Amino acid sequence: GKTIALWGLSFKPQTDDMREAPSLVIIKKLLESGCKVRAYDPVAMHEAQRRIGNVIEYAKDPYDAAVDADALMLITEWTEFRFPNWNVIKKLMKHNVVFDGRNIYDYKEMKERGFTYFCMGIDTKKK
Repeated sequence: GKTIALWGLSFKPQTDDMREAPSLVIIKKLLESGCKVRAYDPVAMHEAQRRIGNVIEYAKDPYDAAVDADALMLITEWTEFRFPNWNVIKKLMKHNVVFDGRNIYDYKEMKERGFTYFCMGIDTKKK
């Protein structure tokens, strides 16, 4: 199975609240598909562990989550995820694939950096 790095577990930044959090549905689907999930959230790690247990791996920071990942998924738009060092991320990941669920990154910039980049509302196949 593939290893997927997840950035963000809470339903919105600045909280550990996971009620109706998209991450819960995404994690469930990824696990059902045979993926391994390594997640990081600045605040909601304890709450996530309480809700879903140890079926996923909890990373110590965003970079730790990216180690050997086949893809990275941004789920919650925490400020600390806005400007990561993409050169470091690229070296850490197994495959440079990013799914941006919040459209916080620039499509053109991500392509120029060598990432396969998917985001909401933009047909990346036509670009």
